[in-house]
Amino acid sequence: MAKLITKEQMAEQESYIMKLKEENMRYAAQNGHAKLALTETYGCQQNENDTERIRGMLRQAGFDFTDDSNKADVVIYNTCAVRENAEQKVFGRLGILKHIKEERKDMVIGVCGCMVQQEHITEKIKKVHEHVDLVFGTHALYKMPELLYRAIHEKKTVVDIDSCDGAIAEDIPIMRDDDKKAWVSVMYGCNNFCSYCIVPYVRGRERSRTPEAVIAEVKELVARGCSEIALLGQNVNSYGKDLDTDVDFADLIRMVNDIEGVERIRFMTSHPKDLSDKLIDAMAECDKVCKQLHLPVQAGSNKILKEMNRKYTKEDYLAKIEKVKKRIPNISLSTDIIVGFPTETKEDFEETLDVLRKVEYDNIFSFIYSRREGTPAAKLDFVLTDEEIHENFNKLLEVQNEISKRKNEAYVGRVEKVLVDGVSKNDETTLSGRCDSSKIVNFKGDKSLIGKYIDVRITEAHTWSLNGEIAE
Repeated sequence: MAKLITKEQMAEQESYIMKLKEENMRYAAQNGHAKLALTETYGCQQNENDTERIRGMLRQAGFDFTDDSNKADVVIYNTCAVRENAEQKVFGRLGILKHIKEERKDMVIGVCGCMVQQEHITEKIKKVHEHVDLVFGTHALYKMPELLYRAIHEKKTVVDIDSCDGAIAEDIPIMRDDDKKAWVSVMYGCNNFCSYCIVPYVRGRERSRTPEAVIAEVKELVARGCSEIALLGQNVNSYGKDLDTDVDFADLIRMVNDIEGVERIRFMTSHPKDLSDKLIDAMAECDKVCKQLHLPVQAGSNKILKEMNRKYTKEDYLAKIEKVKKRIPNISLSTDIIVGFPTETKEDFEETLDVLRKVEYDNIFSFIYSRREGTPAAKLDFVLTDEEIHENFNKLLEVQNEISKRKNEAYVGRVEKVLVDGVSKNDETTLSGRCDSSKIVNFKGDKSLIGKYIDVRITEAHTWSLNGEIAE
């Protein structure tokens, strides 16, 4: 059973929220406006969900929000450690903030999340970016009010990157930007230790929230008008293994499906080795579960899968995909793929292309391997040159883009129910949303439709999106 943060510990953090709020009220009375906070999130949906909690605590402490770092009194970057590129972005942002802070001495700069849970990164920040006031890891999220209060008053860098496996903190205030869709974390951490992945080292071991806590959060969201629930975890298929109750992820999905007011259920991420027939049956039988599955394959070569410590073979994976397709016809499939794992040869890469052609994913999330200090794969030497790896990456996209376009073309003429997210990023006269299979659908319509479910007839297919018109 996962360790829980006690009510006394949470009450202590609430006292720091009140202290910050009192100070912010005095500031607002003197200056005519509240202090402003800026948050930026790098990485996965779990990080997005964590930032919602950071913002919830900041709002309760009396902060308003801004997207302009030149105006922010508090800046908090919630970081990712999965790829080097995300880390470099954060260091670049910190460099920009240094110049801003030279003009605004009272500005508080914080860096949190997976990246700083790595000790060598925190040491770099302390040495190179001395203007950073606050550093806290994934396990100290609930303590942010205390840490922020200390950073403001102690005038020195406050650091909390406790390397324990963490505990679950319930009832942290949360601030969501979307009224209709919500991420709900069902578990934290990972026990798989894939050889390339830093996540188990920075997120700790798997810890499941109780079914009662998850269901209570979903019911509260529904009461506020939310209708699409996305259940989150580093490996949701392992949900419940650490609980003192006989409830697994398939059971949890059925429980959420029974909640009146929930219209759609999505979930991520699943590990292929733990995808059970029971879960496939739950997906097929629960009418609110979207007919969509994200199942990361990472590579197609059995040799590479073994060296990645993925604990399944190409044949195992393809057999599970066939089960899913047979049980849930026309399901939308997506995956993650790493190109250029150190020992990957050209022949190994061809095996990955073979998986793409056999499965025919609707879309993929593909990445070039990024060496992560402290992981077993970081010690391996590369077989292919950087040029060859990039050639393979481009070939992967070429193969997948043709498949994605063809899969999307099959939607032309169909009517899809679309939850309207907002105005299209590329055209202010166009609305954008997602259908059941999570494909982006763009169509002309009034902004009053935002947040509603609309039937849209698909008229045109692109590689990454669909165009349509409101069905009469």
